[in-house]
Amino acid sequence: MTPRLPASMQVFERGWLSANNVLFTGAETALVDSGYVTHAPQTLALVRHALKERPLDRLVNTHLHSDHCGGNAALQAAYGCHTAIPAAESLKVAAWDEAALSYRATGQQCPRFGFDAVLAPGDELELGGLRWQVLGAPGHDPHALLLFCAQEGVLIAGDALWENGFGVIFPELAGEPGFDETRATLDLIGTLDARVVVPGHGRVFDDVTGALARAYSRLDYLSSDPRRNAENAVKVLVKFLLLERQRIALAEMPGLLASIPVVAGALRLVGRVDGSAVHASDEHSNAEHDQYHALATWATTALVRANAARIDGPWLVDN
Repeated sequence: MTPRLPASMQVFERGWLSANNVLFTGAETALVDSGYVTHAPQTLALVRHALKERPLDRLVNTHLHSDHCGGNAALQAAYGCHTAIPAAESLKVAAWDEAALSYRATGQQCPRFGFDAVLAPGDELELGGLRWQVLGAPGHDPHALLLFCAQEGVLIAGDALWENGFGVIFPELAGEPGFDETRATLDLIGTLDARVVVPGHGRVFDDVTGALARAYSRLDYLSSDPRRNAENAVKVLVKFLLLERQRIALAEMPGLLASIPVVAGALRLVGRVDGSAVHASDEHSNAEHDQYHALATWATTALVRANAARIDGPWLVDN
């Protein structure tokens, strides 16, 4: 049974390529997160169907990973909606610095969009006739935000807490702290009297205590050996590309991984793949190719073993 949400609040549960969208109605309409760019037509269709002839007044992003804001440009073009983003990302968005944002590093797409306002921890905003607290949620993304409605006990968690885990802890791949930040965010969520969580991916859930316990267990597992977080990141990035493209030529996998900057950070942490030593600092092109070839082979095997992909002749195909 789906947990009860306020009447002014509707969740579009999306596939994992796109983040969930949260639509608010009332005196003013608003959408939290906009999905990935290749799903933008579907996002527009969902919003238009729900709003009928009403405009979309506001757009809010929990964080600026491409699967959460890839539909921003399309929604802005269709509705001219007032857009609020995390304050810490404002200069990067204003300059459209794809290197400072995550799009170039992860090999993902995001059309340029603008913004009208910023949100920072400690702010409050009204959505669907309800007051929402803005809280910081570093870990998966250093500048991510939570939205919490104390009156209804509803938490919009983005990728800080899912029913079974949380988003990849990307800062650790760049040699920046992320494990402690993730734990602090989980601790913060534990202090809130949340009865329902709307995650960035997956279904809305009300077993908040159970979800936190699973998240802490996952964090303990990843932080006890940072290689595990790096391996998980590689698998997630390849799966994301499969979701987007549906199939990738096996012969292209090493070059594809080498073209994604964040994978280099993962490679340094992985250290060994299928028994082969991996040294990201190796300057010899043949050795570097071998490293990425080994990583591609490992990632392919891991995804097939997890039934997240299958091999069809020369292709790695999404399951």
